[in-house]
Amino acid sequence: MKATLLSAALVALALPALAAGTVDTSSWNQGGGEQDEALHLTPNYENGIEVYEVCSACHQLNGWGLDDGTFPQISGQHYTVIIKQLADIRALNRDNPTMYPFALPSEIGGSQAIADVAEYISKLPMNPNNGVGKGDDLELGAQLYKDNCVRCHGENGEGDNDKFYPRIHGQHYNYLVRQYQWIKEGKRRNANPDMVQQIQTFTERDTLAVLDYVSRLKPPAELVGDPDWVNPDFDW
Repeated sequence: MKATLLSAALVALALPALAAGTVDTSSWNQGGGEQDEALHLTPNYENGIEVYEVCSACHQLNGWGLDDGTFPQISGQHYTVIIKQLADIRALNRDNPTMYPFALPSEIGGSQAIADVAEYISKLPMNPNNGVGKGDDLELGAQLYKDNCVRCHGENGEGDNDKFYPRIHGQHYNYLVRQYQWIKEGKRRNANPDMVQQIQTFTERDTLAVLDYVSRLKPPAELVGDPDWVNPDFDW
């Protein structure tokens, strides 16, 4: 298994990088392949538990990621969004050398495994104490969010399962900042082209203010876990 992960990681790291300043969003949501296959399968929740054990090495057993943003919270994310991101990473439509080796069919299985683990992750309770920013420019952040983000991500960052728009409420601030920068630079090639265009004029102050505001948006209470919640599906 270690040899498989190493070789896969080397393949991922050897992929050609985008030229600096290039924003290629042709792979935003092209569908087909495993994405379409997984979306038309009936998920097996119990198998999703087994598949998720691989994911938990980074995202933690509760799916809450890390406050420093190294790994995002994925618990409670929309089912379609999880499927899309996994399929995109496997199809090399989204560059993620860290995750790629662990997402391979040889490690977690085929399209059925994608559907299964997406179902499981989407049902995990969300982190009640995600990482946030400094809180020193929230008025500007709120206005920027209202003017630029609501149309896709919703009033409270709830996203849209039918349109593949992710939940962003409850997400770690540092992760939001990194992904935002990658989207702006074209490094995250499967980003929505509308968003890529929209954020090009944002200043650094704008960026930090709006993402600080987003990090403080709270998911509905019924989706959030207790701060001391321990995932009962695994032997800690």
